Amino acid sequence: MVGATHEVEYEQMLLSRHTFLSQRGGRGKDSVLERSAYILLSRIRLQGPMSIGELSDAFGLDASTLNRQTAAAMRAGFVERIPDPDGGMARKFRITEEGARVLDEDRERIVQSLDRVMSDWPEEDIAAFAAYLKRFNTDIERLGGRPWPRQ
Repeated sequence: MVGATHEVEYEQMLLSRHTFLSQRGGRGKDSVLERSAYILLSRIRLQGPMSIGELSDAFGLDASTLNRQTAAAMRAGFVERIPDPDGGMARKFRITEEGARVLDEDRERIVQSLDRVMSDWPEEDIAAFAAYLKRFNTDIERLGGRPWPRQ
């Protein structure tokens, strides 16, 4: 017998393929940000300026991966490198006005897509779904030791 956890696994796999919500070429046609840039900018915006080491710890990725991602974001004008505001030795990445603008535009497109997907859902169902997703994500973060800042 297949249990509920198997159903969660299957539905989560299907959810991960629905990248039309945020990505072009499989992404929303007007989207600007790659998935990794969207997540990177979201984290820096919530947490404030972060060094490569802090980003590596936050994402559980090696520094070379974060170096590539931040370099691409810098070339696009979405982040800038600044001295550590707290006086530390490592330079940090801060989201630029352009990065914030593009992030806001992409986020709004994603929200509009979700509104279309859930247009027939009662508001209480959407709120319950959001609460379950938050619980699911925070439990994953707790087990992985990498909590994500929330607004």
